[in-house]
Amino acid sequence: MSDRTAEFETKRQAVVAYLRQHGLDGVVLSRRPNFAWLTAGGSNHVSFGTDVGVAALFVTTETTYCVTSTIEAPRIADEELAGLPIQIRSFAWHDAADANRVWTELLDGLRVACDTPVGLPAGVAPLSSDFDQLRWSLCAGEIDRYRALAREVADALENACRAARRGMTEFELGGAIAGPLLQRGIRAPVVLVAADDRIARYRHPIPTLRKFERYGMGVCSAERHGLYVSVTRLFSFGPIDDELRRRHEAVCTVDAEIMAATRPGATLGEVFGVAQEAYARTGFPDEWQAHHQGGPTGYVGREARATPGSPLTVRANQAFAWNPSIAGTKSEDTILVTDSGTEILSATGNWPTRPYTAGGRTWHRNDILQLPA
Repeated sequence: MSDRTAEFETKRQAVVAYLRQHGLDGVVLSRRPNFAWLTAGGSNHVSFGTDVGVAALFVTTETTYCVTSTIEAPRIADEELAGLPIQIRSFAWHDAADANRVWTELLDGLRVACDTPVGLPAGVAPLSSDFDQLRWSLCAGEIDRYRALAREVADALENACRAARRGMTEFELGGAIAGPLLQRGIRAPVVLVAADDRIARYRHPIPTLRKFERYGMGVCSAERHGLYVSVTRLFSFGPIDDELRRRHEAVCTVDAEIMAATRPGATLGEVFGVAQEAYARTGFPDEWQAHHQGGPTGYVGREARATPGSPLTVRANQAFAWNPSIAGTKSEDTILVTDSGTEILSATGNWPTRPYTAGGRTWHRNDILQLPA
């Protein structure tokens, strides 16, 4: 049995246990994160702009099927499900009645829930949101894939930022970030770039024709095998002014405090409270209100966002992407939380850092890279 097949079988048993706990005979999984998770990295999408794929998994206590159109079936079988014990059921792409026939035959008389009702016969129940939590603790294979992905994403972003020049447009830097990622088989659904005052004005700066003059920021959230890595880096042409330095040291302090507080058993509400206290202590008590602080990641950019009082609990072997920000600056990496400690997955060792102490540990947070003026 291959490592991928073994991972699939382990996850399938987790789904079967879920079915039994919830009194279900089967579950239909059409959303991209669920398809990628269960198939150990398979993809069911054509368009990256939708959460629902073109193929659905139907899991029962006995069997797993993949239902898709005659357009998609050959590639899905050959490239996304190769070696996995999943039966393909296809329907004519032009015939809605044929699709309904296939689904009716599979679902007939069964108690079934779905993560989205798209394309399914009426009467299939919505899946409870607690199903998502099956994805949250990563297995060994997922952690290996995550480590490789995070390093490559951070490398690509840092290389692009390192090559930035005055007069370059935000679009040009965005292309320099996304292009090398795609060459490595990594898709970047989120690429944010800001020059100068746009960093302070906007928390989500979509690239524009604005040209860099003194200061810049590159941000990306990138995916491969269904897993997402989020990273931010900042750079300056020439010396960094005192006010920007004060703000960046404050946001790195907040980031270090958040990372230190993210331990198995802690709630997201407790971690959020630590962030609020750190913002206040560093002189920026209201900045947390201008943008979300991030939260657990994995098969979506954020599985949840931390909010005041959130009861969701940090788990062992769970990935997080925190992104504290203060107008003009931000700190963001993707980390892995385990029982033995926290690993910064997207730290490359090739970007300047500064040490910050929190929770009895030193956290090396990314500095602002100084480029030639």
